[in-house]
Amino acid sequence: MFPIRDHNPSGRTPYVTFGLIAANVLIFLSYWPLFDQPRALGLFYANYALVPAQADLHSYLTSMFLHGGVLHLLGNMLFLWIFGDNLEDMMGHLGFLVFYLASGIAAGVFHVAFSPGSMVPTVGASGAIAGVMGGYLLLFPRARVDILLIIIIFFRVFSMPAWVMLLAWFLLQVIAATGANPDEGGVAYWAHAGGFIIGAVLTLPVWLRLGGRAFWSRTLGHPPHPAANYRVTSIPTVRRRR
Repeated sequence: MFPIRDHNPSGRTPYVTFGLIAANVLIFLSYWPLFDQPRALGLFYANYALVPAQADLHSYLTSMFLHGGVLHLLGNMLFLWIFGDNLEDMMGHLGFLVFYLASGIAAGVFHVAFSPGSMVPTVGASGAIAGVMGGYLLLFPRARVDILLIIIIFFRVFSMPAWVMLLAWFLLQVIAATGANPDEGGVAYWAHAGGFIIGAVLTLPVWLRLGGRAFWSRTLGHPPHPAANYRVTSIPTVRRRR
């Protein structure tokens, strides 16, 4: 299940969101040649990734701008592209940048707390982006999000309220986290869940400044401006020829 766009256009150019995407892409390209040199890549991650058992303070920040592969990078940047511009619109450029970095650092703290003995390097912007998703849920719970659902050979795009997609994503992270051994590596589910919670908490002052429940009453959970109206595209099922 992949979000491909929301129906929530931003009112200003999201320079920080664009800048964060550019920074992640450029940094990834800067060490791309190391993927053909496992030893050098391991040393690079040892210096800049977040290793819970020996977490250096700088790694809480630097690990947010590293990725483990092209698909990892593209997936994270897709989520940031969809949800980041709207929070930047409400928080302002500087406020959103501080929010994003704080969410990512807090996600790293969650990860270390739940896997203190792990020597596995952790990289990725997903903790910070989970914070963006938590903030989006608080401000725009009923904004429409178009989802690409893939079940084996069944493909379909459909629209759903943001709260359904975001809460489903959050619950999947918690469920996966309870069944995973963080010391063995893999996806940092607790970083995702922690970033999501922290993002919602850090967005509370913005929500209260907008009026809190009165803001929800005015907007009914929708964007506080006209929503974009896309025609949802149905991708037909590819059937096997007999």
